Amino acid sequence: MYHAPDSGYVAGNNKYGDLEKARVGTDEYPFKILMSHDPSHWDKEVREKYADIDLMLSGHTHGMQFGVEIPGLKWSPVQYMYKQWHGLYESGTQRLYVNPGFGFIGYPGRVGVLPEITVFTLV
Repeated sequence: MYHAPDSGYVAGNNKYGDLEKARVGTDEYPFKILMSHDPSHWDKEVREKYADIDLMLSGHTHGMQFGVEIPGLKWSPVQYMYKQWHGLYESGTQRLYVNPGFGFIGYPGRVGVLPEITVFTLV
């Protein structure tokens, strides 16, 4: 966990960790970021129960290492397993960003879903 008194608070957890425990003492921070491995955590718990979490950063899906990304079309078979699988998603004042990563699971390569390292600038 990282916190800057005038800025924000960053908490990380394993798959569906104890958010109540991670949030202890965070009420004073104006901006909260949660790093949670599995993007399905956003719909299953974060969005409804923790409206004060402004941004959730996730990964896990790898975009299934296969897909099509061209202007106007982003498709991968992983979208049939994960509602949020790559990119930025918004709900009210909350945001979720799912990074497709740069590694692989199983097949040592990628087709159409390029590796990614995301850099965020918080201002």
